[in-house]
Amino acid sequence: MVKQVTIAVIYYSSTGNVAQMAHAVADGARAAGAEVKVARVAETAPQQAIDHNPKWQQFLTENTDPIASLEDLTWANGLAFGSPTRFGGPASQLKSFLDTTGSLWFQGELAKKVCTSFTTASTQHGGLESTILALNNHYYHWGSMVMPLGYGDPHVMKVTGNPYGASWVSRSGASPDADCLQACRAQGARLAQVTRQLNTPMA
Repeated sequence: MVKQVTIAVIYYSSTGNVAQMAHAVADGARAAGAEVKVARVAETAPQQAIDHNPKWQQFLTENTDPIASLEDLTWANGLAFGSPTRFGGPASQLKSFLDTTGSLWFQGELAKKVCTSFTTASTQHGGLESTILALNNHYYHWGSMVMPLGYGDPHVMKVTGNPYGASWVSRSGASPDADCLQACRAQGARLAQVTRQLNTPMA
């Protein structure tokens, strides 16, 4: 009997782009039969910085996603993490959350998870791949299975072209387009499918 697939999509977003991607990843996983939770990590930026960006203020006011907890990680058997790039790496808010997982790592709680990453940047070469690779370093240390987006979906091969993970170049703050969100759904579906395969008892 196939175990129920549970997926947690954990993200950090300041103006909403990564949040849109996170929900598209979740939609793809649900369409593939998974039970899904979406949660955001806590905002730790100084209020002064937030006050200088109306879009940031609006997103924080309107976002109703719950704050992520370590219990979300133990509940799920598949994990997707999303972050905007910050100088070629993940945002400090998500990094701080990941840095609290030491107790779970020590207990081996994360060793059987399937993990994947997605990101945004403001320029084409602003660190999309390096941010995903930096996130993946956590999964290596946890002992998790690292799942790339890959080129198995024709949409990724023909349109978005990034096998590391779904990504979006947000020029002038533009929101993710339909092609990006389709790649996110493909990544969520693949995460659910791979997680199901790894959690199906052998005959």
